[in-house]
Amino acid sequence: MDVTCIGQAVVDCITIGIDKSGEKMKARSITLSPGGDALNESIILGRLGYRVRTCCITGPDTAGALIRDTLEKSGADLSEAMVVPGLQSVVADIIVENDGSRSSINAESIRLQDRHIGPSAIHDTRVVSLASMFRAPLDDPAANAALAAAAKQADAILCVDTKIPVFRKITLEEMKETLALTDYIFPNETEASYFSGIPLTGRETPEDYSAMADAFLAAGVHNVIIKAGTRGCFYKGEQGCFMEPALSVKPVVDTTGAGDNFVSGFIAGLLEGKTARECCRFGTACSALSIQAAGAAAGVRSRDQVEEMYRKHYGNGEG
Repeated sequence: MDVTCIGQAVVDCITIGIDKSGEKMKARSITLSPGGDALNESIILGRLGYRVRTCCITGPDTAGALIRDTLEKSGADLSEAMVVPGLQSVVADIIVENDGSRSSINAESIRLQDRHIGPSAIHDTRVVSLASMFRAPLDDPAANAALAAAAKQADAILCVDTKIPVFRKITLEEMKETLALTDYIFPNETEASYFSGIPLTGRETPEDYSAMADAFLAAGVHNVIIKAGTRGCFYKGEQGCFMEPALSVKPVVDTTGAGDNFVSGFIAGLLEGKTARECCRFGTACSALSIQAAGAAAGVRSRDQVEEMYRKHYGNGEG
């Protein structure tokens, strides 16, 4: 495999453009879309031309069947995925406002009954992506440390995407064994604020993001990439420190999964030996395409499409 993606695979119920003006609430659209960080990354990386193994946990229910069917049709290897009898697969409510901003509602099922993926799932892979750390199945420090150790034993690049924990608090200190082995970590600005303890003001500067990144670097992470939405992304690590602007595209339909698309593009860059800035730009091209369609994995359809977006905005070189 090129990439082993471990983490959340869910079904999102996406409601776009709620109108509360009348007696009954209306919406522009309500759709079901398989999602979750591990699923989204697996699909996008597959469309970019990579072989992906997906390690997720579902139940034998309707939602779980939809998740597994979606992954199978994308070409992902599910040999290390778990189907747990009696488990309720995760379904999340995603509310998308008219400006494309989003919020989510999660139920107790998100905890997956404290089930985790074992380190034996990691083998024969170039990159390991812990795609949703701090949430099940990546919310247990010991289980995560075992996965990180297995990634290093396999001589794989270890990438970590983060989530704000639900139903219980988890700190960077608790995950220090995993973070000390992490090559690249991808918090969004809300998560970076949460874990660093630095409040968001809405007027963040590169200096503010740098201070947030320092909390992860102090924990042993080698490279920090903060996803900053319309501001772009901020990188601090082994190749310096810089801010890469977002691309201005229209229409903005749905920002669900934009961060997962960014991480997928960044990982693609790593697999190709690109510089940190080139990886950020390739990830930015993926996320720009993703927000122009409803659903986390609807925007990026092919490698050629992303490369066309990249050339349009960046040319053929790093710049």
